[in-house]
Amino acid sequence: MIGVARGVQNPRAMGPLAAVLPLFVILSGQIKTPTPAPPIPEHTGLKAMVKELGVDFRHLPSTENLMWVGIGTGGAFAAKPFDTTANQNLSGPTLDKFFNVGAVLGQSYTLIPVSVAIYAIGRTRGNARMSHMGSDLIQSLLVAEILTVSLKYATQRERPDGSGANSFPSGHASGTFAFATALERHFNWKFYLPAYAAATYVAMSRLHDNRHYASDVAAGAAVGIIAGRTVTRLGHRPFPVQAAVIPGGFMVAYVRQD
Repeated sequence: MIGVARGVQNPRAMGPLAAVLPLFVILSGQIKTPTPAPPIPEHTGLKAMVKELGVDFRHLPSTENLMWVGIGTGGAFAAKPFDTTANQNLSGPTLDKFFNVGAVLGQSYTLIPVSVAIYAIGRTRGNARMSHMGSDLIQSLLVAEILTVSLKYATQRERPDGSGANSFPSGHASGTFAFATALERHFNWKFYLPAYAAATYVAMSRLHDNRHYASDVAAGAAVGIIAGRTVTRLGHRPFPVQAAVIPGGFMVAYVRQD
């Protein structure tokens, strides 16, 4: 995919495709041997969910997530040249009806209630698998939201429509990709294409609405994937570099287990 993009003499001539190309590059990192669904925990109550959410944040520093940070950074830089043209290429009255739903689908007030409903139905019916999936969806959205808000405050990037300095990364993209990743991890390849197609559609709608730049949605997609895969982790490998406070200062240790 990257090789095709480099082979184009004038990348800007690719129009709307160029805006979403980094998303396809990011998603290509997802295509590999199907991963088994996360094991169903013994307890799926609210107390267990809150406890597991704290564990999720401790598992964010990992070798796999470091890879996704690299993929997301590369995708954002690949999209940067199209920040000034992608929104215009995806705008126009003919696309209004097509993209109108995207702003609603990617909102927290849509994704969280759906996740809570799945969790509540699973708990009510005593279906541990369903309640576990709902719990993972909720946790993925919360992790993605906290990461996204933190990055927004750190970067303070102005939105393309000038409505505020909270453009990078896209919250709609991070939320929908976190939801899609958690869903795909539970259903595996059955929901792979529809889940990520819907997430990509929502991300593109933010360009149409002139609320984000192409690099914003590419970074947001990576943040969402990191959140979703962290919550549904299986066979987690911790990041080998650790820092610790010691008398008189601190130390940085590299620990590798073969």
